[in-house]
Amino acid sequence: MNFAHGTGRGQHGPRGRAPAGRVAAACVAASLLASGCAAPRPPAPPRSAEVGFIVIDADITLRRMVVECPSPQGTVLFLHGFPETLYAWKDIALALSDEYEVHAIDWPGFGQSSRPPVERFAYAPRDYARILGAYVAEAGLDTSRLAICATDIGALPALLLALEQPGIARTLVVGDFAPFDRPQYLYESLRDLKGGGRPAELVHAHMNRTRDEILANAFRRGLPEEAQFEISAEFRDDMARGWDAGGMTSADAFRHYYAHFTRDQRDFEARRSRLRTPVRVLWGTDDVYIDVALGLEFAAAVGTEPRLLHGVGHYPHLQCPEAVIEEVRAAFR
Repeated sequence: MNFAHGTGRGQHGPRGRAPAGRVAAACVAASLLASGCAAPRPPAPPRSAEVGFIVIDADITLRRMVVECPSPQGTVLFLHGFPETLYAWKDIALALSDEYEVHAIDWPGFGQSSRPPVERFAYAPRDYARILGAYVAEAGLDTSRLAICATDIGALPALLLALEQPGIARTLVVGDFAPFDRPQYLYESLRDLKGGGRPAELVHAHMNRTRDEILANAFRRGLPEEAQFEISAEFRDDMARGWDAGGMTSADAFRHYYAHFTRDQRDFEARRSRLRTPVRVLWGTDDVYIDVALGLEFAAAVGTEPRLLHGVGHYPHLQCPEAVIEEVRAAFR
């Protein structure tokens, strides 16, 4: 999520050196202890991640990944953020498939999912919430045995859906997102994007011009050298292929999301007391894009104790996947 360069004020982080998918290499020993990232479990028997498509309505077909489990204890649905695709969750999905059936989707505007014109689909959080509910129904997921794990732009839609359908999941696991309208907690370029007008258009245009830089550096920005990590070539290539599929870029979809962001944040905050679905909060304390103070405020508002990952940035599922795995397992206990 490289928005720093949208206003010319950001800095490139040092180039990462740790291979993707290996927690021990992604976090040095001291960081592991501080953040609560445990050593990974021994690998489960090999399973395959099946990637295909599911039709939601006349405008939306979603790409999805499903990892089957012979005797699942429940189902997990993962929702990605910007600039990601469903491949952000592949390693975690495979690790969890010894106990759970696992699903992940590309949001409209990302990866290989549909990108209808904004006249028919607004790409707003509430529109994503509708698509999420439709996916759960179309996929035939048992909501009484479903945990939804969402980050960044995926989290507010999950919460909005839970307000309308309290039984949509047994638990929501969310983190590193902006549930409330608190611009002071956002990275400067995100504030510009959220504010609309010319500053937002400058950020949007710059994001489209600097796709390669975003995909190379967004995940590590703001982290010290010892915490730097790499993502897999498969994941990065998938984001690159999907960036402008269907005539709309992922930056365009993100811009449309932000055009409605404040409205939907305020709607959620106004109705937040009606939330009945249990929520777990997982947050990187070194998140450069959304300050951890917002995570603490949100956790207090929904009455839960947040799990803070010290030394971890905006993408805990990539930097410290074992912590996400532990939270998902805890959601079923």
